[in-house]
Amino acid sequence: MAGLLFLGGCDILDLAPIDYSASGSYWKNESQVQSEYYGLLTHMRGMYSYPFVLGEVRGGTLKQNATIEGVSTSYQTIARNAINKDDTGVTNWAGYYSRLLQVNNFIEQVSGNCDFLTETSRNYYLARAYGIRAYYYFMLYRTYGGVPLEQDVVLFRTTQLEEYYKARSGAAEVMQFLKDEIGRSEAAFGTDRTIDRHAWSYYATEMLKAQIYMWAAKVTTDDGIAKHNATGNADLNTAKAALQNVLSGPFELLSDYASIFSASNKGNREEIFALYFSKDETTNAGTQFVYQAAIWCNSFYDENGNILGDPLDLKGGGMHRDEYIESFVKAFDKEDQRRAATFHECYSSPDPANRTFGSAMLKYMGHAEGSNRYYDSDVIIFRYSDAVLMMAEVENGLGNYAAAANYINQIRQRAYQGVNTPMFPVSDFATTELAILRERDKEFVGEGSRWFDLIRMHDASGQPLAFSAAAAYPETLGGTATPVLSSSQAYKLLWPIDVNVLNGDPLIFEQQNPGY
Repeated sequence: MAGLLFLGGCDILDLAPIDYSASGSYWKNESQVQSEYYGLLTHMRGMYSYPFVLGEVRGGTLKQNATIEGVSTSYQTIARNAINKDDTGVTNWAGYYSRLLQVNNFIEQVSGNCDFLTETSRNYYLARAYGIRAYYYFMLYRTYGGVPLEQDVVLFRTTQLEEYYKARSGAAEVMQFLKDEIGRSEAAFGTDRTIDRHAWSYYATEMLKAQIYMWAAKVTTDDGIAKHNATGNADLNTAKAALQNVLSGPFELLSDYASIFSASNKGNREEIFALYFSKDETTNAGTQFVYQAAIWCNSFYDENGNILGDPLDLKGGGMHRDEYIESFVKAFDKEDQRRAATFHECYSSPDPANRTFGSAMLKYMGHAEGSNRYYDSDVIIFRYSDAVLMMAEVENGLGNYAAAANYINQIRQRAYQGVNTPMFPVSDFATTELAILRERDKEFVGEGSRWFDLIRMHDASGQPLAFSAAAAYPETLGGTATPVLSSSQAYKLLWPIDVNVLNGDPLIFEQQNPGY
């Protein structure tokens, strides 16, 4: 838990893969390859908090100082968008290169050695490894723009220090790599449509492909090295084709929204790819989002002024270091089942005229067993509702506003259980884009979406919604909403690179992102 708060790391480009290719006793049979593949999934699980940190914390929906119990919130610099060259929020490329080194080693071994593998087995492993590598680099790209494109395992093959240095590739080159890499994954899958919701699959590749091509189509990334200009409809149509493959797959919207995240409903039909957690293996950081029982119990009240004991049966309580602002929680209608399934709400006083609002976020609560609570809910990376709303966004970008409205309303009908659903009418681009964002805000709380959405989605003038007051939530209920970023802070769409990375590699030394 302490590690999650600091997000530090050593110089990962100097680490060695766990099972380096020089090992004389490894890479000898398929069971070892399979074990190494499961190891890659374990490494992904070890990074599970980063989509939330990189993809949501900056989105303007979290409290920035203290929770209702008076506990200091985590990630304050990031949540305030106060990052700068001396306080970057995350360091050392967010730790992704240590994972990439393992994937690179796996790909090198499986593609160049392992003669005992059949062509089918080789493609099975490579399809998944290419997908995982593309996922890591896409996280880096959305965060930093251009990054070092390390695809080889150089360690121990040379004693020349300069062989280890790696300059940043520009945004245009990295985007092309992402398209090529996800294409390699898709091609290696061939006709393989195996479903394992806790392992990478063809459908995970198609979801990531849609995300990559939507980003390429809509986001211009200027990292000061080699600019990527938004490509428009051609890449939107490629994303649409990938999403059609997902929407025609074996997935569906579960009628009970809360059941998607239930620890007793793992591998459900809405999940496409999720990181597996178990009380017997490892648990998530759900305690970050729920109250401390010692402070909370018999000290806070429900909406009607009734005192609360331990309503969530936490068996001892959490840390409550991440809490959502009142204006965001109350942007959900009470009739929207996502509100009660996502938040437990409370107040500091029974007096409506003199009380502050608080909430616990429920998606990662796991299950209670005996005298303990285990935070073993899966962390979902891709799910079907995301494909539905991405398709709404693609259709909106292509000018197919009626189709976009239809996809929005599929999500709303599930949210309102078809009763008095506020159906979204066919409208113009900007109105529809904002409606899609609002649905995404409510659908993906805690799932690492909103900050990336604010960069990718646009207003009528083509500006990212990060600069839109209409897309923001006021800091206090009833207050005036201000954009997450001002126009003078446009450079903050990319994160700064920390000084240790800049000083550690002379090829990167003068490659700080513009504005920092």
